[in-house]
Amino acid sequence: MAEINTTGAEVPPNVTIYINNLNEKIKLEELKKSLHAVFSQFGKILEVLAFKTLKHKGQAWVVFDEVSSATNALRQMQGFPFYDKPMRIQYAKTKSDVIAKADGTFVPRERRKRHEEKGKKKKEQHDAQAGLGLNPAYAGAYGSAPPLSQIPYPGGVKSLVPEAPAPPNNILFVQNLPHETTPMMLQMLFHQYHGFKEVRMVETKPGIAFVEYTDEMQSTAAMQALQGFKITQQNPMLITYAKK
Repeated sequence: MAEINTTGAEVPPNVTIYINNLNEKIKLEELKKSLHAVFSQFGKILEVLAFKTLKHKGQAWVVFDEVSSATNALRQMQGFPFYDKPMRIQYAKTKSDVIAKADGTFVPRERRKRHEEKGKKKKEQHDAQAGLGLNPAYAGAYGSAPPLSQIPYPGGVKSLVPEAPAPPNNILFVQNLPHETTPMMLQMLFHQYHGFKEVRMVETKPGIAFVEYTDEMQSTAAMQALQGFKITQQNPMLITYAKK
């Protein structure tokens, strides 16, 4: 940890944090989504970067909209057990492309010019066909999320308005989760609060989960802290007590 802190002190605070010591066995897309889920509590995220290359394995960059968000994330998540490995975080040494483009200092790397032009043409064709019109600089980790993530599971409308709320207890019922949510993503969010025991998801009913704590005081604290938390922009979590 001392090495990370020393390095971090030499780099001026900026909107991008650099994370290493990440679990290399996690698939790239799941890693990016999980990082977005964990760090979005600190502020708006413009981009999450992670690469398949051997040189960049176990590393990622998270680009925030504001320096204060990056600073809070760095302080509060330093050493956070992410997929069973403590994260090492510092400010990024180089400005990300998305920020460079926004402030006008972006200079394309020669090797990437052709590749980017090809990518632009493909994206323009795709956007024209799909009628999405997404801004590639701000699409972030969820710019290409399938529309399915916004479709509630069968019977979802009824469950969002329970007939009679369950009395306070140690198990939480979480709804309106995007379909790509994994138990590990939820575990990383909920185990920040004392008394966390486990997350249970139902394969046949995507979009819901049960989170168990030791007692109802602990489950209530977690509910109040994470009520409305957005794993994606379209999916604010709805948390109630589970019916027993």
